[in-house]
Order: sequence, then structure tokens, then C-alpha cells
Amino acid sequence: MSEVKVNKISPRSGTTVTLGDSGDTIALATGASQTGFGRTGTVNWQTAIKTSTITAVDGEGYFVDTNGGGVTANLPAGSAGAIVAFKDYRNTFDTNALTVVPNGTDKIGGVNANVSFGVESQSVTLIFTDSTRGWLDIHDSTTAATGNAFIVASGGTESTSGDDKIHTFTGPGTFTVSTAAVCAANNVISHLMIGGGGGGQSTRGGGGGAGGFREVKSPATPYSASPLDGYPSAPNRVTVTAQAYPIVVGGGGVGGSQTPTVVNTTGVSTTFAGLTAAGGGRGGGPEGGGALAGGDGGSGGGAYNPGSAVGSGNTPPVSPPQGQDGGTGAGAPNYGAGGGGGAGAVGNNGSTSGGGNGGAGVSTSITGSSVARAGGGGGGSYNTASKGCGGAGGGGTASPGAGTPYVGDAGSDNTGGGGGGNSNLAPGAPGPGGAGGNGGSGIVVIRYKIQ
Repeated sequence: MSEVKVNKISPRSGTTVTLGDSGDTIALATGASQTGFGRTGTVNWQTAIKTSTITAVDGEGYFVDTNGGGVTANLPAGSAGAIVAFKDYRNTFDTNALTVVPNGTDKIGGVNANVSFGVESQSVTLIFTDSTRGWLDIHDSTTAATGNAFIVASGGTESTSGDDKIHTFTGPGTFTVSTAAVCAANNVISHLMIGGGGGGQSTRGGGGGAGGFREVKSPATPYSASPLDGYPSAPNRVTVTAQAYPIVVGGGGVGGSQTPTVVNTTGVSTTFAGLTAAGGGRGGGPEGGGALAGGDGGSGGGAYNPGSAVGSGNTPPVSPPQGQDGGTGAGAPNYGAGGGGGAGAVGNNGSTSGGGNGGAGVSTSITGSSVARAGGGGGGSYNTASKGCGGAGGGGTASPGAGTPYVGDAGSDNTGGGGGGNSNLAPGAPGPGGAGGNGGSGIVVIRYKIQ
């Protein structure tokens, strides 16, 4: 390669010097710099992050961190073609602004005054034109060129707890994920699903079983989950993508009645993202053509008498189990029916003294505070003074209730609690037995990290 060494190149005639031919590239040697060519609308970005007052220099760009407080940038004296630029480094200009100060009598946008930049993720490029307009903004962007670190979603009743967002569905709805997280682990959500509780039965009837209880706690969301947390089992996890997820919240089963004749029913299942929390089993008893055995379901219904089968919980079977079996019934003199099963315990057996208590539910803090849900309904008996109590977590207590005829308490809504059974009137008292309590409706709760 040939080499030419001169101190100056001047045109033979005119004022133009041409270097190279059309299509050629003129390159500076590594480490060399140029002067006198002017700028082409670009700056040399300074890699040292600025957190305090900046004395700006023509041709430089600055990454400005205002997380600890506002920052002031003093512009250089204006000369035609001078250029400076600033970028919100930590996306905090909206909290603590960048204030740009003109030099002396120079203007910014035609006015000799400071300018505040206070938009999150803002970047600006200023070029000096002349004494009339001064520094003009030739580029202003508020786009953050970054993927979403966390899920963006809507639906249900929305709330927050710490760094997490919570969506609560007490009826049908849609959980809509508009943007998934770029970090795959943040797309694994925490969720709770509970089916509707089973209805209690009339006339010494069994308590309704609680709706199926299913929970998965993502490691990203710090709360106290129930003992039934199904993480990390792959079939239980829900990893969301940007789409709509329809939600069905199961209603409670109907309580049975002797007059008029009403057959009690199993609760309705709750569904979300391909998973199902089964409705609770109906309480056992003969009235209205009902079966003596407790009904199968998320948790099983309590049985009517010693020869009747209890309702089986965790039906259909899942792991961890979504509920427990109902309790057995007993004989004379008070013919206590079994309590409905709960998410955390089997229904208590009825006894010759009275009805069995409903099985206890379980507690979770997925909504931000500890709440017990999915308790079984209490079993009825012949003696109204020997009623079975509802299980902790929304289970209904067997009658007597207020007024006549006696009615079992309903399971609490949005807990999936089983309905309480019904007790006959006291021996020798006139009139028929009353109704069993309705089951409580279910719920869906979704929780995930947002910051």
C-alpha cells in the first residue's frame, strides 16, 4: 500500500477538494479524530451516568439518573450547529425532572428560560440554530425500548399487595393478559379456585360438602399459601401468555326441602385455564326423593343414617386432593347425620346425640390477608338442640335457624362452604321439618408480580 505524507491539501483552482471517487469510503485510522467537518446531527454519548449538575459540552449526550432527585443541566454557549442530548436513564423523569438551563441570554425554543423534562423514559436532542430561536428540540421520545419484565393484565376486582397484583372473581368473567413478561418465571401465576358448596338436606339430613379447593403459589409471589398448594406439579401450574382466559365461578347447590318437595343438589364446578375445582357433594337424606348417601364432589356430603355411604371427596381425583369425605350418620335416639367434608378435614360423624360438625376448610393469604374457605356444612338431627356446626371456612350450621320452619344455614358465598342440614322439630312438636341450607358460591383469585 502506497503512502502520501503532506501537511496541507489545497485545490489547484476553485474552492473544492475531492477525496476518492464515487462509491469509495474515506476512513480515518484507528485512534485518529477529525476537526472542522462539523456534525451530522449526532452526539458522542458519555457512558458515565450523571446524577448531579451537568455542565453540557457541544457534541455530547448524557444518560441522566434522577432516581435520587432532580438534576440540572447547564447548556454551553450557543453557536450555530451546536448539539447536546439527554436520556432518562432510570425512567424516573416523571418523579424527579431534568431541568435544562440556557447559557446567559441564549434561548430555548425562542424563550430565554429554563425547560423542565418530566416524562418517564424521555430522551431529547437540542441543536442551536440562531439568536432568534436558540436551542430547538429536534428529537423527543418517550418510548422505553425494553420488554415488559412483568405481566400486564386486567379482569375481575383488581387490587395490590406489596409488589403483587391480585384479580378476584366472584362470578363469571375474563382474565385478559395483554402482555406477557419477558422473564418466563414471571408468567407462572399464583391462583386459587374453589367450586360451589353442596346443598344441605332436609329432615335430619346430612351437611353439604365444601366445593373443591385448588391453589398454586408461584415462587415469585410472597404470601402464605394453604397446605394444599399444588406447586410445582406441572399439571397444576398456569403459565399465561397474551390472551383471554374465560372464568366460570360455580354457584352453590340448592338445599333440600320437605314441604314443598325440593331435592338438594351438588354445587357447580369452577373452571379456569383448563383446570376445574369440583362442586361440593349434596348432603344425604330421604326427603324429596334424595339419596340416603352423601353426594360425591370436591368434598363429600354427610350421610343420613348408619347404613348409608358417605360422600367421597376429591372427586374427580386430583393431587393435592381438593377436598375430604363426608361424615357417617347415626341411629336412635337423635339420628345425627354426618357433617359435610371440608378442604382440610373430613366431616365429623353424626352420633346418637346429634349431627356431626362440618369438616374444616383451609386458610390462604392469596388475597393479602389470611382467610379460611371451603368448610363443610353441619349435619342435622332429630333433636333440634343437637345440631352440627359448620366447618371453619364458611360451612353452614344445621338448623334450627331463626323462625319456623327451621332452616339450615347457607354456606358463605365465595368460600365454597357446604350448606347446613336440617333438624326435625322436637319430638311431639307439630309440623314438618324445614329445609337444608344452600351451598356457598365459589371464587377464583389470581396473583402475580408486577414490580
